[in-house]
Amino acid sequence: MNHPTEEQLPQDIPALRATGLGLRYRDRWALKDCELSLPVGRICALVGPNGAGKSTLMALAAGLLTPTEGTVKVLGHAPASAEGRRRISLLAQDRPLYPRLSITDTLRMGRELNPAWDQAAAERVLAAADVDPGTRVGRLSGGQRTRVALALALGKRPDLLLLDEPLADVDPVARHELTGLLLAQAAEHGTTVLISSHVLAELDGVCDHVLLLREGRIRLAGEVDDLLAGHRKAVGAHEGVGTPPALAAHQVVELRRTGRQATALIRTTGPVHPDWDLGEPTLEELLLGYLRAPGTADPQPTPAEVTVR
Repeated sequence: MNHPTEEQLPQDIPALRATGLGLRYRDRWALKDCELSLPVGRICALVGPNGAGKSTLMALAAGLLTPTEGTVKVLGHAPASAEGRRRISLLAQDRPLYPRLSITDTLRMGRELNPAWDQAAAERVLAAADVDPGTRVGRLSGGQRTRVALALALGKRPDLLLLDEPLADVDPVARHELTGLLLAQAAEHGTTVLISSHVLAELDGVCDHVLLLREGRIRLAGEVDDLLAGHRKAVGAHEGVGTPPALAAHQVVELRRTGRQATALIRTTGPVHPDWDLGEPTLEELLLGYLRAPGTADPQPTPAEVTVR
C-alpha cells in the first residue's frame, strides 16, 4: 500500500494544525495557547531557545503526549489515531532504538511494522555508514545510530516527518549528505518535514517555512520568502537612546549599537528614512533578531537593544 503523493493530498487541510494547544507539567506550561498551521509539502524550521517547547510540540504532533488543552491534528487526524500514526515519523533526540538488535534486524522490524515500507530509502541513508549490517545497534557510534534512526524514519514513507535535532551528532560531511537525502525525499514524495535545529545557518536554503517558539508560544510563523521580504536590516547614525526617530513608524525587532552607528532589524510598514541604508536580512539574522527580542508576540514589541563596544 503506497502513501498518497503531494498531488493526491488535500491541499486545504494543513499537514499540522494546532489550536489553543497547551501542555502543563505540574507547575509550568511547556506549551500554552499554541496556534499554528503548517501547509502540506513544506520543509519547516522549528527554532527556539532551550526549554521553548520544541520537543514537546513534536511529541504532541506524534501522539506521544496528550494535550492538557486544545487540539493538534495531522492532515485532519488525531496523531494517536491509526491513520495519524500511519502518516507520521518522529526522529526524537534520544534516538530510541533496541541496542541488542543488529542493523539488519532493525530494518526488518521497520519493514514488518510499516505496510508502506521503502527499503531502498532506508538503505540509502545507511549506504555511506561504512559499517557491517550485522553490527548490533548498541555498538554503534552516536553518528551511526543517528543514521539507523533516520533510516527507520524515512523508510516508513511518512506524510509528516518530525526531526528533533536530527543531525546534532554527525560530522559536517555526513550532515551535508543526509540533508541532501532529506530534501530529495521531500521533493520525490511530497513529504512535509518539520525540523528542529539550533544551527540556524544550516537552515538557510533548506527550509521554506519557519515556526519560532519562545516560552511555549509561537512568536513568528510563515513562508521564509514572505518573512524576509517583510523585514529589513537598517543601518544608520544614531547616538540617542531608545528607538531612532527615523524608524519610529516601523516595528523594530532588534537594535544594535556600535559607537555612533545603529543596526536595526525592522518589520517594514512603508518607506524608511533615506539616511538609513537598507538590506534584506539573512534567515539566520532574522531568526536571531526574534530570538533575542523580548515580547515578540506583541504588535509593538520592545526591541532587543545591544551595545557593542
